[in-house]
Amino acid sequence: MMKGLFLLDPGPYDMIYPEEERSQIRQLVDIYAPLQTSEMVAHDPSILDEAEVIFSGWGCPTFTERLLNAAPRLKIIFYGAGSIKGVVTDSFWARQIIITSAYEANGIPVSEFTLAQILLSLKGYWWHVQKFWDSNTWWDRLPAAGGFGSTVGLISLGMIGSMVAERLKTYELKVIAYDPYATQEIATRLNVRLCSLEEIFKTADVISLHTPWLPETVGMITGAHFALMKTGATFINTARGAIVNEAEMVAVLKQRPDLYALLDVTYPEPPAIDSPLRGLPNIIISPHIAGPNPNECKRNGQYVIDELKRYLNGQPLRYAISRDRAVIMA
Repeated sequence: MMKGLFLLDPGPYDMIYPEEERSQIRQLVDIYAPLQTSEMVAHDPSILDEAEVIFSGWGCPTFTERLLNAAPRLKIIFYGAGSIKGVVTDSFWARQIIITSAYEANGIPVSEFTLAQILLSLKGYWWHVQKFWDSNTWWDRLPAAGGFGSTVGLISLGMIGSMVAERLKTYELKVIAYDPYATQEIATRLNVRLCSLEEIFKTADVISLHTPWLPETVGMITGAHFALMKTGATFINTARGAIVNEAEMVAVLKQRPDLYALLDVTYPEPPAIDSPLRGLPNIIISPHIAGPNPNECKRNGQYVIDELKRYLNGQPLRYAISRDRAVIMA
């Protein structure tokens, strides 16, 4: 039986690997020590000496040369969360250690949250709510795109963007997408029409951003894009705040009270107390809640267990991440 460790923060440990999931893992792997944290292995990395398998998640340390030297037997890391950017290093890739991630499980709640926001936005929900707050009286319905024949624009068709597109197939909507890496084959499978970023902003009633945060995507969405938006359109960001030039967005939304921005992410998080993001009624901020809540994190643990069984049985892994792929992932 392979020897393994849990290496992550105590909170995520309890959420991703509750007792039932721990028990299943212990039946497959010899967990030879109690839960380890980044601080514990930084103080005494010798605990890693026997580890062939590491089960991790939020709070995983960066695998520096020092930690890697302390883990000469390490073959694979099962990361029970999403992005692995803070975990891997050049030294890690040079060791050819396998790393898999529960990024798909992590993305399911985001796609569900996004779908809910899209449907509410098509009904003009936030606009109607704001009008009620302003007047405290009943009124006739305001113009809204509605859920029949309207256009939804998706920016990026990565894992989460594709999940949203799949969910939108249920509805009688037009879906357009911007993704320079997407092929026509992908677009056909997802029932979306590929177009330019400018067309997304010009024609979509709701725009949902799913682009990964990379050096090349910082500030990718500018004020010029927001200025193109249709009357009454809504912009949703569940990706990362740094992808949007927030100052330029605010400048446009000040001039366009008909537009709404639903921001589950900002840059930085949380926005400063005096941030202009906080001052406009047509900017709705939620505290990065689209991802999995504690109960939903159990799904991440189940993905890890399923992947572990594939690994132990010599089957192809579904969620292994290569160095090349890691570069373009969130």
